Parts: sequence; structure tokens; C-alpha cells
Amino acid sequence: MSIQVVQRVQVPSGAVSTTHYIQNRAPLQPVPFQKLPPNAVKAAGWLLGQLKLQINGLNGKLYEISDYLDYNNCGWIDPTKTAWEEMPYWLRGFAELGFVTGDVDTLSTAHHWIDGVLSSQQVDGWFGPNYMRTSLDGVPDLWPAMLFSNIFRSLYECTNDARIIPFLLKWFQFVAKAPDASFTSGWGGTRWAENIDNIIWLYNRTTDTDWLLDLMHRIHKVSVDWVHTIPTLHNVNFAQGFREPAFYSLVANPPDPTLVQATYERYQTLVNDYGQFPGGGVAGDEICRPGYADPRQGLETCGFAEFMHSFHMLMRVTGDGYWIDRCETIGFNSFPAAFDPFVARGTHYITCANSVQLDDHNKQDFCDNWFPLLAYKPGVHQYRCCTHNYGIGWPYYTEEAWLATYDGGLCASLYVPCQVTAFVGTNTETQITIIEETNYPFDENINFRLQLSISTQFKFYLRIPNWCNKAPTVSINGRIVFNQKTPDNGSFIIINRLWANDDIVTLTLPLELTTKTWSANKNSVSINYGALTFSLAIDEQYNRIGGTDDWPEYEVVAKSNWNYGLLLSNRNEWKIKKRTKKNNSENIFTQENIPLNIEVRARRIPEWVVDDENVVGLLPQSPVASKEVDEMVTLVPMGSARLRITAFPVIGQ
Repeated sequence: MSIQVVQRVQVPSGAVSTTHYIQNRAPLQPVPFQKLPPNAVKAAGWLLGQLKLQINGLNGKLYEISDYLDYNNCGWIDPTKTAWEEMPYWLRGFAELGFVTGDVDTLSTAHHWIDGVLSSQQVDGWFGPNYMRTSLDGVPDLWPAMLFSNIFRSLYECTNDARIIPFLLKWFQFVAKAPDASFTSGWGGTRWAENIDNIIWLYNRTTDTDWLLDLMHRIHKVSVDWVHTIPTLHNVNFAQGFREPAFYSLVANPPDPTLVQATYERYQTLVNDYGQFPGGGVAGDEICRPGYADPRQGLETCGFAEFMHSFHMLMRVTGDGYWIDRCETIGFNSFPAAFDPFVARGTHYITCANSVQLDDHNKQDFCDNWFPLLAYKPGVHQYRCCTHNYGIGWPYYTEEAWLATYDGGLCASLYVPCQVTAFVGTNTETQITIIEETNYPFDENINFRLQLSISTQFKFYLRIPNWCNKAPTVSINGRIVFNQKTPDNGSFIIINRLWANDDIVTLTLPLELTTKTWSANKNSVSINYGALTFSLAIDEQYNRIGGTDDWPEYEVVAKSNWNYGLLLSNRNEWKIKKRTKKNNSENIFTQENIPLNIEVRARRIPEWVVDDENVVGLLPQSPVASKEVDEMVTLVPMGSARLRITAFPVIGQ
């Protein structure tokens, strides 16, 4: 047995892939990690709870109420009708939900829609509404069709559907003949990264298709420049587009490392300017704007989902756990609060790190001030893109929890309760099932039980998150084999061993309370416990404002004080309170079900109040003077708080 620690997984120069799964074929550059088929990972515990909530929630039942999802009046089924991005946005998440859960009704509905789309392709390769052939000043609108490529490749990986490869080849032949203006016009102009990944997938599964390489070179040359600039501050455009240089780096020959670096730089610039508060989002209530970077600004629900999607993909290309750390931050702290805590049939357009009232009124300080953004509603038209697009969040999170490695191993990328079935070993067809038992991120222990029909040598990769400041511990069958500090900024422990049936691996990631000072945002402070960030537990009153019993709409108002600053000199008094959950498949991201909270000392800041539109006031500069009495207040994990103060002022001493 050997154990190695690396900060980043990279394919050695000249290495020959020994994985069972399809690698990039020449002249494409190799990648360290590969996505498993969508049905390879089966969720359990709290993650299964989120998927079940989605099956019966907004995404899973949206076809009941959305006029965009009228099968008999949809341009993706009948090209003479109209349609745009709403149906493919919805179907992308809905179909993946069926693939990862195996839910019979969801799969049946998804296949019905997919069959209809596949049957609509025309002789020249075009599919979809005919009006879109010339809808962008005379050139085709290629953007919405990009989303279908994700759906079709997932279907192929699950079923080997013989229709998929010919369909995509015909479609991309149509794209290759499109005029340059099609690559720069409309929403697709900033979002071509979506198609580069899908064209790579198709190239790897076909022969005599060098024209696909030419198409990717053309996309990179003609579409907007992500290498040297940030061409858009629209939050979803950015979330979908900034990865383009990293994906084009797989096509560039000879290799050009500046392309990958460009993706890091574009993202870091955005975060430095607009993401200086907890939760993993940016101040992008539609568009990021100079002067609007306070944590009361928000990010679109579909912006969170698209950032998570990009982070998954970048982990596979770069071998850098940095991206998965960012994905966890959003997944645990921001994304769950984008939905009502009851049946998750209501969402809102933006979710904010600091927010003390979610009502159905316009707010002048938000970019989209012409319509209300905050109340929980199905929002078929009001929140249109978010309502239809968010569904990829937890299904993709499930699929990306485990990755195949270039050397025939497996990587535990996202720690969740689940089981994975995959092929491992060097040039072997050995199938393994690993049962992962954990309540991470609420607990620090992760257990892996291996099921093998024959002992097999392979590398087992364990990701060590950036937040883990203490030495992680790895034991195999009860014997500690690793217990030392790993490099800062995240790393991977790689265990190369002859693995046997019923081997048990236990990883412990020591949790501790830490604080982060946001010096670029009034010296405010947030409190973390591993990957979890904590918010003030505000008494939330839900008032029904419309909808139906099946599709209710709510505003949420605060019934307790919220304007607190923290006393950091009393950290020794902070208390973590944990409770055992009887049913871990409930919606764990509610104040009633969350398994832990903390108590900290704080003081009220009377001058910190809401503005005249009931939006939380701008953060005061810390340290803040307060003559109020000390109080012990309760904080809950951010993802369970719909009303929340998460970026706290600090009380001066």
C-alpha cells in the first residue's frame, strides 16, 4: 500500500489512461477526472431527502401549471409552434432527476418529452421552433438547443440510445454551417462553454469527425472573449460562460496553460468585486453593478444552480478541489434557502446573505426593480428562468459526488450519503460498489464500505476540503493509516492498495468553529463550522399571499430582533448544540430539522434598521459601538434560514 498527498490531480505528461471510461481522444488534452454515468450514484440520507422534495416539488410537478410545458402547444415538439429556453431548462433538471432517482413517473414523463424532441429533427439537422431559424436579426438562435445536448448525452450514458449520436452529429453539422453572427448574437453569445463540453463528448464517441475540432476552434475564435475580459456581468451569463477558456484548453494544441488560468482569473475578479460576503454567491440580482456589493444584494436561484454546474465541470478538467469547495459553499449555505421550507413548490428570484423580509413588492436597490423578487411563489412567469432552470442543482450534485480517475481509480469528490457502482482497476472490468455513510457536513466522519467480487488494486482518492485546518485521519478496517496536516487550500489523499471485499475506510475531517473577516465589506464577520456557515435564527412568520393549496405563495416577515453585532472577545463561550435526527431523509435544511446550532454572545445595534422598502439596511462599518446589553443568540446553518443575517457587524470593545 502507498499513500500520496497532492494539492491538485494532474495527468502526467505522456501517461496512458487506464480507466474503463472514455477519455479524451487525440488531439484533445487528457483530463484527470471523468463523470460517471448519471445513474451510477444512488443518494441516501439528507441528499435523498432533497431529491424526493424535488420530485414532489416545483421542478418535479411544474408541468402541471407551466404553460411553457404544454406538450401539445410546444415548439420543441411541433416546430410550427413557439417556444424558447423554458422547456429545455426544465427538462434538463427534470430528466436528470429521473436518471439519478429511478423514479418511474419522472422517467416516464421525461422520456415522453425527449422522444418528442428527438422526433422533431428536420432534414438539415435543425430541431425546435421554426421561427428561431431567423429570430436573431435573420440568423438562427442556437442558445436554447445547447441545453438539450446535456439531456441527450445523459440519456445515452444511461441507455445507449442509438438515436443520440446521429441526432447530435446532424445538429452540430447545422451549427457548423451557421453564420458567424449566430455565435455572437443573443444569450448564446456568452454561453458557448456549454457546447464545447458537449462537442468534446461527441468527438470522443465518434470517428472521422475532425470537423468537430474545427467547430470548437471556430466557437472560441468567434464568440465573446473570456480569455482577456469579463464580457458580461449578468450573473447567469457569467456562471455559464466563464469556464470557456478552461474547456477550450482541452482543444488547444499545443497546450496553452494560460487558458485555464484565465478561467481562474475571471472568476476571482468577479468574487473580489462582488462576492465579499458569505454563502458563495455574488451581488448579482440580475447584473452585478459597481456600488452594489452589500450582502443584502442577491443572486438568482438559477445563478446558484449554474455556478454549481460550472464548478463540477471545472473540477474534472483542472483536478483542483478549489472548485468543489466553492460548490459545497453554495450547495449547503445558499441554494437550499431559495425554496420554501414546506413543500418546495415556491422559489424566489434572488437569495441574499442578509435578508430580513421576503415580500412581494418591488425594491429600488435591486437591479431588477420592475418586478418583485423575494416572495416564495411558483413564479412561472414572474421568476420564469429560475423557476424552470434550478432543477439541475441536486441531481448534478448527486452525479458528481464520485468521479472516475484517469488511472483506473475512483475519487470521492463530494461527501454525501450515497452508494456508487463503477468500474475500477488498471485495464480491468472489475465492478465495485462503495456504500458511503455520513451526515457530512453536519458531522465530521465519513465511512466507506467496499463491495468487490474479487480483490482489486486501484487508487482511492479522498478530497480534503480547503476549510480543513487540522490533520485529517484515514483508517482502513480500524487501523489508522494517515493522520497528518495536509497542504493549505485543499488537497487529495490517494491510497493505492489491493482492496478486498468488505474493506472499510473511515475519513475524519475535524470540524471547528472559525470566523472569517470580510475586510472589503465593512470588516463584517461570518462564522463557519467546516463547510457550513451560520446565520442568525430569526423567528420567521409565513403569511399566505396567494396561490392555491397545492401551489401556495408566501411572504416571510421577521417576528424577532435581527440587528445584532457579534462580540468576538467571548468566543470561549460559544456553544455547539447537536441533536440526533430520527429521519435523515427529511428536508434537513429547515430550522425545525437542522441537526445543530450554536449560541454566541451579541448586542443589538439600534441604528441598523430596514430601509423604507423593508430591505435590510447596509452593513455598518465595524467595529460598531453599542450600549445595549449582551445577549446569547442562536445561530443556525445558513441553508436552513430563509430570513438571515450572515454577515455580522462586530461590536467594538
